[in-house]
Amino acid sequence: MSHHPNPNPYLASPTAPPALSLPRRGTRDAARGLITPPATAVTGPQTQQAPELAQRYELLNRLGVPTVASEDFDDLARDMAAKAGFLYGFVNLFLEEQTFVGLHQPPADSGYFIVGRTMSRDHGWCPDVMARKKALPLHDVHASPRFSGNHVVDAVGIRSYFGAPLVHDSGTVLGTVCVIDPEKRPLSEARRLRDIVINAGAQVMDHMVRAPVR
Repeated sequence: MSHHPNPNPYLASPTAPPALSLPRRGTRDAARGLITPPATAVTGPQTQQAPELAQRYELLNRLGVPTVASEDFDDLARDMAAKAGFLYGFVNLFLEEQTFVGLHQPPADSGYFIVGRTMSRDHGWCPDVMARKKALPLHDVHASPRFSGNHVVDAVGIRSYFGAPLVHDSGTVLGTVCVIDPEKRPLSEARRLRDIVINAGAQVMDHMVRAPVR
């Protein structure tokens, strides 16, 4: 069942199912810079960039990994989300923006929030994964004040997040893999879900190193 876009991206659509609904993206989302349309994927570095960003581009070019949407990475994101039982899965490269080269999400007419392929570098929890260079398991984002006050929590309505870094053997951190969902998870499930995204990250890195990407 489809729903009209919500003019206020911070409020759930009144016609969406109350238990699992996420606000549908309205026209104001793009203006706020939360999530941009799929067509606006990052294609190359800007003239001025941080050294780590230059290192990422150099490594991605050397590996032959594209910085746009990929069927292979979409498949890996879908498999990761299915194993975890989450609605959304991402293979995320940290370029000028967070760039979802792999993406799994509910169908466009499902009534759930539909994301594009890029997001601001400082939104969500993946920046924390990049900084710590290890997995971040959040079975309930509201269980920690540090992680509950997040733009994505307010705008999208996410309650659980599990992410892991994409670290090359050279030490360069290319991005993350993660799953998100509007329902919190039992604390007893945290270790299993963390291991799923860690294994998915290893699979993505192996794919980047060993196989051509479609």
